[in-house]
Amino acid sequence: MLLYRLENDTLMIDALSQTGITIDQKHLCLTDFDELPSINEQLGISDKIVKECIQNGGSRLESYDGFDFITLHLPDAIVLDQKPKRICIYFSVNLLVFISDRSDFISDIVVNAQTEGIKIPTLGKFLHLFFDKLTIDDRLVLASIEEEISSLEEEFIVSIKKDLAEYLIAFRKRLLSLKQYYEQLLEISEAIEENENNLIDKKELRYFKILTNRINRLFTNVLNLRDYGTQVREAYQAQLDINLNYVMKIFTVVTSIFLPLTLIVGWYGMNLMMPEFDWKYGYPFVIVLSITVAAGTLIYFKKNKWF
Repeated sequence: MLLYRLENDTLMIDALSQTGITIDQKHLCLTDFDELPSINEQLGISDKIVKECIQNGGSRLESYDGFDFITLHLPDAIVLDQKPKRICIYFSVNLLVFISDRSDFISDIVVNAQTEGIKIPTLGKFLHLFFDKLTIDDRLVLASIEEEISSLEEEFIVSIKKDLAEYLIAFRKRLLSLKQYYEQLLEISEAIEENENNLIDKKELRYFKILTNRINRLFTNVLNLRDYGTQVREAYQAQLDINLNYVMKIFTVVTSIFLPLTLIVGWYGMNLMMPEFDWKYGYPFVIVLSITVAAGTLIYFKKNKWF
């Protein structure tokens, strides 16, 4: 656990006493899910909130009397071994607690603020810094996904890949998780803007409005990527249909060529006496006739560009 005291617009390292944190000072606490049950009473966090932290629920913001509770679940496409997969945030007037499976992600924000001399007058300012870092590089992730599907589109145009259908299904699932994530994150950002508990200074709300606009753009980009993926899938299916139609055309041409030959075979296969049976050139005549019919049919189809 890491505990910081907000003093003179700067976060100072602090220690948690046996009696807990002092009410007249503002603190930032970074901890994990395993450690939270042992320190929640000293932090003034109820057992109900601890239980909700441990439970694996969806991303949401809940406003209680005097504090807000935020839960975030990051999809694998965003995590990329750089961000925590799950974060819970407890936010009151004098306390901001981050519970996550990777506290280094949040502690890096503290270090950057200290080294770059970023002033943190309120806990709401640090909350904005957290959401800013959480979403600042997401556009690059979405751009890489767009390049990935674009490269895939070029590949299947050159040659039909047998595993493309499976990849498109996995791609749609990945985009669905991103869509749900940004949709929930947008609702959380809008709820923070409403500031139901007045935990954020009105001057700082404008930063969250900018954040909301960024998340909205990311959400729109995901929707556009889903449409792009749908277009690629439809183009892939159309290409399969074209290839199937070409195969069926070849079979139709072959069947049409041999249809007259089948008629000749049926005609001369009847158990009737025909004049050609006694003709010494009857057999060569049937051979020449069959070749002529097949060649004539083939030339006719080729002339009309049927294959």
